[in-house]
Amino acid sequence: MSQRQKIANSRRWVVKVGSSLLAGNGAGLDQELIAALAVQLAGLSRRGIEVVLVSSGAVASGMKRLGWKRRPHAVYELQAAAAVGQMSLIQAYESCFQKHGMHTAQILLTHDDLSDRRRYLNARSTLRELLKLRVLPVVNENDTVATDEIRFGDNDTLAGLVTNLIEADLMVLLTDQAGFYERDPRQDPASPLVREAQADDPALERMAASGGVGELGSGGMLTKVRAARLAARSGAMTVIAAGREPNVLDSIAAGSETGTLLLPGKGPVAARKQWLAGHLKVRGKLTLDAGAVKVLRESGRSLLPVGVKAVDGDFSRGEIVVCVDEQGAEIARGLVNYNATEARKIMGAASDRIEALLGYVDEPELIHRDNLVLV
Repeated sequence: MSQRQKIANSRRWVVKVGSSLLAGNGAGLDQELIAALAVQLAGLSRRGIEVVLVSSGAVASGMKRLGWKRRPHAVYELQAAAAVGQMSLIQAYESCFQKHGMHTAQILLTHDDLSDRRRYLNARSTLRELLKLRVLPVVNENDTVATDEIRFGDNDTLAGLVTNLIEADLMVLLTDQAGFYERDPRQDPASPLVREAQADDPALERMAASGGVGELGSGGMLTKVRAARLAARSGAMTVIAAGREPNVLDSIAAGSETGTLLLPGKGPVAARKQWLAGHLKVRGKLTLDAGAVKVLRESGRSLLPVGVKAVDGDFSRGEIVVCVDEQGAEIARGLVNYNATEARKIMGAASDRIEALLGYVDEPELIHRDNLVLV
């Protein structure tokens, strides 16, 4: 099976739409393009593909409504434009998707939301629940509160981080170009299109450095290459393609040679194991009974509180803990859904007793299987 054919079997996508598409001519939001995307995204949903949409366009839309001709540089001006434009952006998506019987949800994130482990898990749980409810999350950077120090700076990076967050199979970056070229096609029309490459190929960044950034956008091909590397951390593929190409998402889903395909160096399991093992420090230890060890090793299921016999350490929700058997041998490690105090209260208890013991319930699992890696 070719890499393109694997896309046809993927079941969770992150699709990013840039300002150069949504408001490329400075005339406000392109309602026809949004309507066309809604048709395609609704079609993907009907086929059982879960999609998170990462959308730029709030600042550009706000600029139009405020009568500004040039993108401002001051943070407070960008924040003001985003606050005005976000209203019309979400209204446009909600109106279009309602015609297809779909609900949308607005999710605004900052860099701190995804670097803080507790907020990371909160965002992940919310997005997963929305997908389960067949609601289309529309994600954007929270420009109205972000500052220079915490801004993603572009929604390509945000899309890559969201891809990691929900463990998507594929990230699609829709732009005003047909894909990734060896040289900027606006300066060199004869430049060849890169059809397929490894996301971590250092040559890509050198090629991308020659490209420019659109007047209304904040990214470029360089940010797309870096976003693809981020997506590859969780084993996701990336396609860079022309957003105005008719039925572009349908073509990608069919496995056609559309745009540029950037491949991860490792599969999803290996990439996520490397991320958990190499990027986070262990903050605590859970001792499991023989039944829980067997379930984790043989069934690949989540860790429930009932299988935990002891809790050691002082950890917070979202931090990494090691799971050991009763002899002390390491079995797994993962991101825990409850802090150490809460874990001690619910250890050994059935999941349906969590609310009675704590007064609330965040998740039925102590560690969800998607955040648990066997060692």
